[in-house]
Amino acid sequence: MFKVVAIFVTVTLSVGAASCSNRDDVITQEELVRRTQELLDGATTGDRKPWERYFADDSVDHDEKGRIMDKKALVADITPPPADWSGSIKLNHPESRIFGDSAILSYDVAETEVISGQEVHARYHTTDTWVRRNGAWQIVAEQVLRYYEDPAAGTPDIARFADYAGVYELAVGVTRKVWSEGDALFIQRLDKPKEQLLNEAGDLFFRKGVEGRLLFRRDIRGKVDALVDRRNNEDIVWRKTS
Repeated sequence: MFKVVAIFVTVTLSVGAASCSNRDDVITQEELVRRTQELLDGATTGDRKPWERYFADDSVDHDEKGRIMDKKALVADITPPPADWSGSIKLNHPESRIFGDSAILSYDVAETEVISGQEVHARYHTTDTWVRRNGAWQIVAEQVLRYYEDPAAGTPDIARFADYAGVYELAVGVTRKVWSEGDALFIQRLDKPKEQLLNEAGDLFFRKGVEGRLLFRRDIRGKVDALVDRRNNEDIVWRKTS
């Protein structure tokens, strides 16, 4: 009886060890997704353990804010949320490429935050590079990009549309025309299709699906004298000619 039990325990431990070994020897997309969701859950709760486990000591992280962090800085950035905050981070649309001891996982991230009862959302795209070294799979490089989202549209002051209407010049022969049709404002450059300008606030507008803002600038008399095309906090000024 003792021998049977001993044999059973030995076989069980051997199978378990082999299973663990195989899990680290051959990685699958399913396992990469599981580990990544564990990281995302840790980011939500402030649990640093998965980040310490799955990021290599010599890893580098490029986040959506433009920061470049080593593992020490990245782990230190994982902190518990404020008392008035709750939320979740979910992994979607994973795609992987696995080659021997290297694996790349690319996926979307959907973040939901509830701040003092108000719900907000953000979407990101992340690419992780995993490498198996010393029998363990870890991330050596990560890059996070944030998807652009249009701002919330405001209610335009239609009475101001007459101030905006006219031709704006960037250089000789390079112009844009602004005009209104009913309660909608439009802009068109040369032979390109017209685009609707959606109001964000005051004299500030945006175009659907186009990053950046268009600001109708006023002079000291309150008259519109230019159209400011603002991209990444840098301005291209179109002077109003008529």
